[in-house]
Amino acid sequence: MCNRPPIALDLAALLRTAGRCLRQCDGNAAVEFALISPALFGFLVGVLVLGFLLWIQNALNYSVAEAARCAANNPTNCGTSDQIKTYAAGISGAGLSASVFTYTAPATGNCGYQVTARYQINLSIPLVHISNPTLTASACYPN
Repeated sequence: MCNRPPIALDLAALLRTAGRCLRQCDGNAAVEFALISPALFGFLVGVLVLGFLLWIQNALNYSVAEAARCAANNPTNCGTSDQIKTYAAGISGAGLSASVFTYTAPATGNCGYQVTARYQINLSIPLVHISNPTLTASACYPN
């Protein structure tokens, strides 16, 4: 807030008072924005990065579940390990490569058709040194 003199009753004095107040308060908004903008933009970037990570995690979860289901129910399209991994990469919707996925054939006492994914996110945020997170997902079908 700026220091404002008492308001005069005539229009000319009122306009002079308003003019003085505007001249005195010119830089307040710019200074306040300069002080708060780094925190505001850091928060916005953090929200965007978190949203991206959640989107990729959801794509991994969906694709491994669908690939395990395809391996169990559709031997024509998902008969081999390479076909299952390619199917998982294609259905993910996130442009993931087939090398992200692994397939384990069912064994006695095992969980069934198991597809897992492991994807490392490369975060390059200036002035912030954090390790790159690795997102994982796993699904067994029919269990």
